[in-house]
Amino acid sequence: MAAAVASAPRDDLIGTPPRHVLADAETTLADLALAHGLGYVELVLANPGIAPWLPPPGTAIVLPTAHLLPDAPREGIVVNYADQRLYHFGAGRAPVSHPVGIAAEGVAPRLGTTRIVGKRRDPSWSPTATMLAAAPDLPRVVPPGPENPLGSRALDLGWSGYVIHGTNRPYGIGRRVSQGCVRLHEGAIAELFATAATGTSVRFVDQPVKLGWSHGALLLEIHPDIEQVIEIQESRPPLHAPLAGLERRVMRAAGDRAREVDWARVARAAERRDGMPAPILT
Repeated sequence: MAAAVASAPRDDLIGTPPRHVLADAETTLADLALAHGLGYVELVLANPGIAPWLPPPGTAIVLPTAHLLPDAPREGIVVNYADQRLYHFGAGRAPVSHPVGIAAEGVAPRLGTTRIVGKRRDPSWSPTATMLAAAPDLPRVVPPGPENPLGSRALDLGWSGYVIHGTNRPYGIGRRVSQGCVRLHEGAIAELFATAATGTSVRFVDQPVKLGWSHGALLLEIHPDIEQVIEIQESRPPLHAPLAGLERRVMRAAGDRAREVDWARVARAAERRDGMPAPILT
């Protein structure tokens, strides 16, 4: 399973240029997301107008494999709720990014910084009191194995009830499905488990709008907010509210090249909100 890697030192863009694969008669966008280490919603966003559960055979499907880094200290782990991705900044290595499953509708995301306080291989899982209240028949303990919701590995965080873990439901990656934890593909949690030490900082942010530079180009990447993602998951067109302060943010990011901003490109990015980094200078 491929993870996004930095294209150059100190570059705000990581990953590889988007490429295409052809849909066949039996493959859904959810299948393609799983096969290529992507999130479901980010693949749907990159392919507007294509039926996610029945893409016409032969349709060229865009794989969104490039991402701007969040506006956060480049250390430890950063989870961005808006693009449903985890970014890991390891010492002496390029940053990597993985899609995640995040808090479901009705579960308020928690913002701020905590740390990894423990690591568990082949963890057992126990439902929370809230889960038991909603479903009293749940087992009190699920041992390691294929039925375990935590998958093969878990990173316990300093916030009670927050865990970064694998999953036995990989089709939930890139969706709002969890009770607050962060779910990763099994290949991704294996990589993170091996490279993120106990004590590593973990910062949670919510940034639908990201700006950054790559090889002299200013790029803009816009995602739906975490509520609009629910509409996308339910195959309903999301209602986009105006992006307050977008012009000011673009001007600040452009700096002394502000006169080169192509505002038509900015407007198109704000309308599409497809999560694809787009150049916005003339």
